Amino acid sequence: MSTNRYAEAGVDIDAGEALVEAIKPMAKSTRRPGSDAGLGGFGALFDLKAAGYKDPILVATTDGVGTKLKIAIESGRHETVGIDLVAMCVNDLVVQGAEPLFFLDYFATGKLDVVAAKSIVAGIAEGCRIAGCALVGGETAEMPGMYAAGDYDLAGFSVGALERGASIDGTSVATGDVVLGLRSSGVHSNGYSLVRRVVHSAELAWQAPAPFASKQSLAEALLAPTRIYVKSCLALARAGAAKAMAHITGGGLVENVPRVVPDTVQVRIDARKWDLPPVFSWLGKTGQVAREEMVRVFNCGIGMVVVVSAARAAEAMEILRKAGEMPVEIGVVASRPAADAPGCVVENLDAWTY
Repeated sequence: MSTNRYAEAGVDIDAGEALVEAIKPMAKSTRRPGSDAGLGGFGALFDLKAAGYKDPILVATTDGVGTKLKIAIESGRHETVGIDLVAMCVNDLVVQGAEPLFFLDYFATGKLDVVAAKSIVAGIAEGCRIAGCALVGGETAEMPGMYAAGDYDLAGFSVGALERGASIDGTSVATGDVVLGLRSSGVHSNGYSLVRRVVHSAELAWQAPAPFASKQSLAEALLAPTRIYVKSCLALARAGAAKAMAHITGGGLVENVPRVVPDTVQVRIDARKWDLPPVFSWLGKTGQVAREEMVRVFNCGIGMVVVVSAARAAEAMEILRKAGEMPVEIGVVASRPAADAPGCVVENLDAWTY
């Protein structure tokens, strides 16, 4: 009687073990106080006391990279999507004043390509190093029949901490406060279903020069990784200078900012305060995307919004500059004109030329 082997069903245990061994040094490179960042056990331990916390509150986030992965898959460029994965999680932690402590990933594919997987995990490790958190574990799932050849998906999970009473919840935001913007590196990791639709309608190949960045291929330009704002925003939080912070992800500027301010105020952003980056000008023109839709879908060049008091605006700008940012004052907080009025409006959109 013949016997069946798992490999014949499409799952290569040896490849999985080879990947774990290959990424152990990557995980070790993210070691930080509180974690030895070792792999191989069934769970990871983290010592909050060793990390310097006395009375900590834990904050947890999870996210993915979305359909940006299709560009990585179709172009064969996997080295930056791991950074995106970390960024999408840790940026959500830091807006609450939490320091990212550790990170786990979930990588699912139809057939494990060890070379591609190593490149992806190398990006995750790089993102963790930038964010200052430890890569403590993850899961690699090989599921033939669930994914088409070459396809994969990524999910990330991060836990951070802050001392009790130090949370940034936006409740103190008031009329007259100043709104600062931290620049993005591009599209980041949201809106890529629309991006891919625009590229398809323009009949452009991923290896073609990017129309908005001729020294890069289209794939390379669109795969620019999401910026990680942990260092700068944590410095601002620890100085007590931030009243609210919003990570600009799905929903763009107008949907994310209202999540962090009281429903009695309206954040008024002036589009004249910064230039629309070329990638967004190209997407808007080529895709015939209305400006009102652009600010509902994309970050439009502002990846993080920070609300500070007018009295501390200059101090906040200096803290951010010292942390490597180029902050720009983009708006103010006003009274909300009516209960059903939007929590954020972007004015003077006609200043953006396509």
